[in-house]
Amino acid sequence: MRFPTRSVLPGVVAVVLLSAGTTACTYRNSGAQSGGSASSAARTGGGADLVEGSGTKVALVPGGAHPYFQPWKTAGAAAKKTYGLGAVAFDETAEWDQQKQNNLLSTLAARGYNAFGVFGVSPTDINSTFADLKSQGFPVASLGSCPAGDQDEADFCLSTDVRLAAYKAAKAAIAAMGGHGVLVHLTGNNVDANTQLRIKGVGQAVRETGGKVKLLQTITDIDTDLQTAQKAVSDLMAAKGEQITGIVATAYNPAVAAADVVRTSGSKAKVIAIDDDAKILSGIRQGTVTATVVQNPVGQAEIGTWALALLQTKQCSVRDPGVRVDSGSFVVDKTNVSAYDTARQAKTAQLKQQFADKILNCG
Repeated sequence: MRFPTRSVLPGVVAVVLLSAGTTACTYRNSGAQSGGSASSAARTGGGADLVEGSGTKVALVPGGAHPYFQPWKTAGAAAKKTYGLGAVAFDETAEWDQQKQNNLLSTLAARGYNAFGVFGVSPTDINSTFADLKSQGFPVASLGSCPAGDQDEADFCLSTDVRLAAYKAAKAAIAAMGGHGVLVHLTGNNVDANTQLRIKGVGQAVRETGGKVKLLQTITDIDTDLQTAQKAVSDLMAAKGEQITGIVATAYNPAVAAADVVRTSGSKAKVIAIDDDAKILSGIRQGTVTATVVQNPVGQAEIGTWALALLQTKQCSVRDPGVRVDSGSFVVDKTNVSAYDTARQAKTAQLKQQFADKILNCG
């Protein structure tokens, strides 16, 4: 079972656009530089304006139920209207099970869906699913997470650079701690390749302090649900709360739980959370959460759907099949909590121009 975080930056906590370079996820620099700042619905270069999309039916399929994916619904519906697509469906299985996701994808294909944006349940097995869909002539995007390893059988992956995001989240926590103290890392499923990348990112930031910051503990497998996370964080604070000066949470439920427990316990620990849950944003405004790292699920769904339509209509192809593109992540603190979405929208527009100019080859 692998849970994304809903989508960081060194130094002073501020909104900064990350350069393309992988959450909810493994990513390698595609070498494509983003360009342009037109709105995401504006015209783009390289002949990438969709001419006729009424025959395209896109299915957006998460790995299972999780709050991270909810923006995919509205973004997909908006993309259907904007680009005149035949349909855009959002569908998910009740459980995080790769075979059940495969069965759902087969059902959607039988219902006439002919392009797929998928967050794979199993990072090690999802390539076989992508290859099967591609063998049937369907364009496929790996959205929100890329397969483990170096190979991606999807046409492209559009996802958060999770190691970089975790590294910069830890850097923000260390800065808030004054550069020294005791840090705890709360994260997701230990066997998930993305969790391992996040652990590496946090570890790198801690090592760079030269021993001034101690990583007291990394707690995994607590993103199953909010109750599990709340118990884990409550137990942690009861046992070791007096030692802890900073908490970095790189998974959704642990982040919400940390915000709650620190607020109710009166702890002075600096909390760096992830995503823009209402409790986390409220905590930033109240001062119980120092900052959060938000990702770009709307951009994943919007740009993913648009690019899939261009591929499905054969209007464009991918220059480097399997290319991995960072969908962006942003540090939000008290100074920008009311305006951070403007930066996220700008990143989405930038991604569209990047796809048009560097990722796609359109006749």
